[in-house]
Amino acid sequence: MFMKIIVFAAASLTIGLTSTALAEELQPEAINTAPIASIAPERPPKESPHPDPAIVHLQVLLDRAGSSPGVIDGYYGENVTKAIAGFETMQKLPVDGKLDPEVVSRLSEDKPAIQSYVITEEDTKDLVSDIPNDYSEQAEMDHLGYTSVEERLSERFHMDVDLLKTLNPNSSFDTGETVWVAMPGAPKEGVVKRIEVRKRSGQVLAFAEDGAPIAVYPASIGSEASPSPSGRHKVKGVARMPPYVYDPEVNFQQADNNKPLTLPKGPNNPVGTVWIDLTKPTYGIHGTPEPSLIDKAQSHGCVRLTNWDAEELAEMVKPGVITEFTD
Repeated sequence: MFMKIIVFAAASLTIGLTSTALAEELQPEAINTAPIASIAPERPPKESPHPDPAIVHLQVLLDRAGSSPGVIDGYYGENVTKAIAGFETMQKLPVDGKLDPEVVSRLSEDKPAIQSYVITEEDTKDLVSDIPNDYSEQAEMDHLGYTSVEERLSERFHMDVDLLKTLNPNSSFDTGETVWVAMPGAPKEGVVKRIEVRKRSGQVLAFAEDGAPIAVYPASIGSEASPSPSGRHKVKGVARMPPYVYDPEVNFQQADNNKPLTLPKGPNNPVGTVWIDLTKPTYGIHGTPEPSLIDKAQSHGCVRLTNWDAEELAEMVKPGVITEFTD
């Protein structure tokens, strides 16, 4: 019994020291000063168990440049590699997704990656206690809002909620508190004339009239059970904060729901905050209630982006924009 207590105490001490070390590594200044040139050119075969300050730094810079890494979380995942490749495309460099010196030199840095933010009263409004998994229960709610201030801020600043909490370990996220957040920059602006949905790489590229890419996004694109369409289609329109109409005969089977349901609007709606409707019936480009799962979980045939990426794209498109699905 005495030995068990010693072992348990030692394990607890190790966990405590690891947590302390991690918190020290992820201090704002450590992230802001972490050299992205120190990052390996290629993604390591085994993912680190902890977020890397330099990767957080890199993700913020890629996001600012218009090549979205999806959720800023500090992990050297596939979406980081795709964002590097997207940036290479935008810069007319050879595309290999490797963080070489030329890519590093072109990533502009005019302000710190991590900055302070003061929580406002508005940030604490219209929260819901939780979001049930069952669509029939969601349909009974007034709106599918954020479940916490942390969730709202993490989406606003394109962050993983765990990273936000790690940066602010002692925060209660109340009105008036100052917290540390990623600062990805203003949304990209422009007029999109063509959208390319690349199924194999799991990316959406938005092109200007001259053929230059304006923005690149990671995406969940269909599945084997519900594949995305092929060929060329057009943007039919844009709906912001749309309700979601579930029909098991048209869409898919969710839980035991065998009748049509209308789910209220909100960022935790199944299609998130934006629906970009396509001329292909029932298909669109839309947001998601789970940004951390972009291109890590399959979609039901549509093209799923983070809410912030879908919102950015929606501001740049109009009805008639060509949307081409490629293998």
